[in-house]
Amino acid sequence: MAEPLPTGRAASPPRVAAASAAAGCLLAGTAAVIVAVVGGPGPGLAGYVSEAGVTDSAYAPTYRIGVFALAAGVLLLAAALLPALRAAAALLGVGSFATALSASVTCSAGCPLPPFERATVADLVHGGASITATATLVFAMLAVAFSPAAPPVLRRLSARAAVVALPLAAAVGLAMLLVGRGAVVGVLERLLLAVAALWGLATATAVATATGVGDARDPVAPGTGRDGGRPASRR
Repeated sequence: MAEPLPTGRAASPPRVAAASAAAGCLLAGTAAVIVAVVGGPGPGLAGYVSEAGVTDSAYAPTYRIGVFALAAGVLLLAAALLPALRAAAALLGVGSFATALSASVTCSAGCPLPPFERATVADLVHGGASITATATLVFAMLAVAFSPAAPPVLRRLSARAAVVALPLAAAVGLAMLLVGRGAVVGVLERLLLAVAALWGLATATAVATATGVGDARDPVAPGTGRDGGRPASRR
């Protein structure tokens, strides 16, 4: 029987570089958004995170820069994934575009959304982009968690994140429809975004540090074993 393929090879340099840049962008973007949300004049936990980016807030530029950095980080993470994880990478690509769109189109004061508030076109575009961005990240977690081609460490990270993110996402959606803007939605939204950011950062770090997430599916050179010189034994 042929010797099994190696499972702990390092990721290729371009993937390591993309993952390292992704981790940096995600960390910097998250920090900037936190500064804007905490330091801004918004209603705190009773409001949406996006309210830190309204045009009359002094922290709006910080917020938008942070969100653009997050969009770049998500796109770089997509580029860092193995080719076999193309479904997850495609979802992250959509999520990156939606994140950038949410930063480009700001909402009005209070970021009103139906069915409880009258929303402008900009509010609907911003809200739809934000919801799409978050949803695609959750689906990307699931795509990695259920992919047999994903390295075990990424499957574990994604499965654990999805177990937390899925009920949070469902709770946010229901609360927005049944309760509307307030402390319940505000707290749930922040928890969901924190899980998504931590998953992205952990995944990017795992790839960047080559912690068992390399191109493990590459074939071994013909006629050689795992040590590169001894032929693979057969029964």
